[in-house]
Parts: sequence; structure tokens; C-alpha cells
Amino acid sequence: MAREQVTLAKRRVARAVRVGKVTVGGDSPISVQSMTTTKTADVEGTLVQIYSLAAAGAEIVRCTCNSQDAADGLRQIIPRSPVPIVADIHFHVEMALAALEAGVAALRLNPGNLRKPEEIKLVAREAGARGVPIRIGVNAGSLHPDFAKRYGGITAEAMVASALHELELFHEVGFDDVAFSVKASNVALMIAAYRLLAERVDHPLHLGVTEAGPLPGGLIKATAGIATLLAEGIGDTIRYSLTADPVEEARAGRQLLESLGLRERKGLDFIACPSCGRAEIDVVAVATEAQRELEKLGLPLQVAVMGCNVNGPGEAREADIGIAAGKGKGHLFIKGKIVEVVPEARMVEALVEEAQAIMSEGIEARLSKKRR
Repeated sequence: MAREQVTLAKRRVARAVRVGKVTVGGDSPISVQSMTTTKTADVEGTLVQIYSLAAAGAEIVRCTCNSQDAADGLRQIIPRSPVPIVADIHFHVEMALAALEAGVAALRLNPGNLRKPEEIKLVAREAGARGVPIRIGVNAGSLHPDFAKRYGGITAEAMVASALHELELFHEVGFDDVAFSVKASNVALMIAAYRLLAERVDHPLHLGVTEAGPLPGGLIKATAGIATLLAEGIGDTIRYSLTADPVEEARAGRQLLESLGLRERKGLDFIACPSCGRAEIDVVAVATEAQRELEKLGLPLQVAVMGCNVNGPGEAREADIGIAAGKGKGHLFIKGKIVEVVPEARMVEALVEEAQAIMSEGIEARLSKKRR
């Protein structure tokens, strides 16, 4: 009996915003973003990190532009970057203008930190003249105090009001090429703010739980917020804000989208049971080694290691390949069909060999191959 196709909520329809070669919103795939941790003036060091982020799945990268040296660095970085560069702007209008001169693909403005209406409108006019979009990035931690006072504290309503006020200023100069974010470190607040904003605008939304923290807690917090909204159909681009190597942010974002079926799988999807008293092999050891060896190959396969035959082939029948273990041995299967029995000592080797063979020969060829 075929499994019922399970889908997420229909994705909210947002207008499209072009960030360099990447379209955010519309019917474009949800994109992954990250931010460099290097000093932007360190051109070579920043480029090394950008290339690492791109290799891990980041499609848009943000760099701080907080000094003239940083702006000068952007001018050299942008032509050599494999992905569009967004300038992160906070307190200084001069840095926003310098970033535009450097050729950035987009700006991120924080309404809580760049507050003078005339300066905000000046940036919008200059961005509009260059065809450069702006993300209005509201953060709960830097919310303008006037909005906090008006709405009784740092609330979802206050954050959305701040974002919409900034949009009104943009509209005064005829600028509407805008994306939004309303991030908070409190997951429930972040979810509430995005839900409210999604009802008020049709602009694309950039999802994130700001200051989520180190691994593993930060990963859990960020996933709780981002995945909840994506499952509801809200969100057009995402960033994990982790206290870690930003490559972990890009990798996590890509894996989340693949896990939800929102992006085509490009890397390994590893399924393994948690082990229990029924297991007749060391599931943790076999799964850990298999994942480590298969990740080195970078193959876009779904691979399963199951500790017994109770749930093994059934739970993992959709996997490209897998092992369902018995006492000291296991069934190697391809798309749920058992093709070989292998001893525990050779399970990892068999999975690696079969994964490589599938990539070179195809699944159907491997299923029809005669085995010893």
C-alpha cells in the first residue's frame, strides 16, 4: 500500500524581490542566508569564508559595513564573490550610501538603530536609483523605544508597527523593493510577529531567531521558530543565527529545507533508529561511522541504518539504501528491497560501496544486479 503524500501548508504568496542573481519570494525556492564573522576590511579572509558558506549551501551572504574600511573591502569583495552580498547597516547613513557605491546586491536596515526619517528616505532614494532592494530588519533587542512604549513593551504588535512605519517612509519617496524580518531571541515572540506581519504585507519574509546561541541549544531554538513558520507556509528566505562557525548556519538551513521537502536534496539524508533493547548490533557505532564515511562522499542519497527488523525496512522503505540489522548481521536493502545479507563488521563498507555504485550505475541497475 502506497504511503499517503504528506504536504505542508500552501506557501504564502509574496511578491518577488531580486537580490543579485537570487530571487526572493514569488515562486522561487526558499533561499538560505548566512553572515560573515570576519572583518569586512579583511578582503581575502572574508572571501575565504564566503566561498565556504556558498559550498555549505548559502545562496546570499551578509557582510557588516560599519566603517569606511569595510565599505572599501566590499568594493573588492563583491566582484569576486560567488553569491550576492548584502550590506548590514545599523547606525550610520554614510555606511549605507558607501555600501551602495560599492555595488552591494541589497541592504539590511535596522529601524531601531537608523531612526532619522530624512536619512532613511535618502537611503531609499539612492537604493531605488540603483535598483537595490532593502530588507527592513526589525530586532526585538533593538526595537525603537517609541514603539515599545506605544504597545506596552516588546510585543509582536510593536515589532510589526516598527516595520510598517519604515515602509511608510520608503513609500514617501516611491520605494517599494522591500523584504522584511521581525526577529527575536524568544521563539514564541518571533513566531507571533511573523504571523502578524504575514497578514499585513505581501512582501517576502526573511525568517530567523536572532541570537539563538551556541550549539546544540541554538540549533534547536532556531529550528523551532523557522520550521514552525515554514510548515505554515510563511517564509521566503532563512538564516540560522548561531554562536558558531557560520558554515554551520548555512549547513543547518540547507538541511532544514531539504528535510521539509522545500528544496531538492543535495547532500546526505541519514536515517537511523535511536536503538533499543531489541537491537542485536551496536546501532550507535554503525550509524555514526556510516554517516561519517558517507558525508565525506557528498552524495545526495537517503541512507538508513535500522537496528532490527521490527521497523527497519518498513520505516525506511523510501530510503535509497539501508541496513536492517539482525543478530550480528543485517539485510542490505535498496528502496525497501533486500539485495544482500552482510555481517555487522562489513555494514559500513557495504553501505559506502553500494552508495557509490548507485551514483555511478543508477538504482534500477543495482536492483537488477545478481548478488553472491
